[in-house]
Amino acid sequence: MNNTNTRPGKDFWDATVVMSESARRYHSPESIVFPFEHNPLELTVFVSSYNEEAFMRNTLETVVFALKKIGKTYEIIIIDDCSKDSSVDIIKAFIEKNPELNVVLCVNKVNKGLAQNFIEGAFMGRGKYYRLICGDNSEPVETMLKVFGMMGEADIIVPYYVSALGKSRFRRLLSQAYTGIVNLLSGNHIHYYNGLHVHLRYNVMRWRHNTRGFAFQAGLLCSLIDLGFTYKQVSCVTIEQRGGGGNALNLKNLLSVARTFMDILLNRIRPRT
Repeated sequence: MNNTNTRPGKDFWDATVVMSESARRYHSPESIVFPFEHNPLELTVFVSSYNEEAFMRNTLETVVFALKKIGKTYEIIIIDDCSKDSSVDIIKAFIEKNPELNVVLCVNKVNKGLAQNFIEGAFMGRGKYYRLICGDNSEPVETMLKVFGMMGEADIIVPYYVSALGKSRFRRLLSQAYTGIVNLLSGNHIHYYNGLHVHLRYNVMRWRHNTRGFAFQAGLLCSLIDLGFTYKQVSCVTIEQRGGGGNALNLKNLLSVARTFMDILLNRIRPRT
């Protein structure tokens, strides 16, 4: 499904650039008018790590297999958020075993949370496109191939899961309610907001939200759609590896969701200048 939004999107950056000869030593008109281009790699994959010792090796092997299959230039940035298990040792062993791969591991000294690490990974990356992969090996290779293979067909690739094996009924109902509320507030028709979207990496840096909790993906996606960036939704399969557990109802996430709901509604009702 493509959106038919006729607002600017990438044309938001269209401008006439005049610079001195001295300034040309540090800038080019193209880098200002086309900030999405001129990246050395096609894709940056950010893999999140927090106590993922049971899944991390399989996650990385699946990601690498899928990336090699699609034939794109890529890098993998792994941010470990103060794991208390052997996740870091497993990742280090993987890097040592595969020196030919473009892999960067950043081990945080302070826990920052997934939303903040998602933004940090975008700033660290060098790819045109950017995608989060969770370290719990929840996506089969078929899903990764399907999503990666659609890169370039729209500014944003939005996966939604027609099958979520192992996900509890309560979490499915909670997810449906959340999606319905965001669609009501935004006027969008998105099937699922908390999937692992493919974004233009520059968009993640430029239009990032300050929220640190559960709702950061919905906030970013709604902002970009509102700005006129194109998107395509794709049906996928995911596998819940943690037995249906989760902490989506803690106070931090509830406050994050409430703030995001307010931002989405305000963005819809106030005129853009």
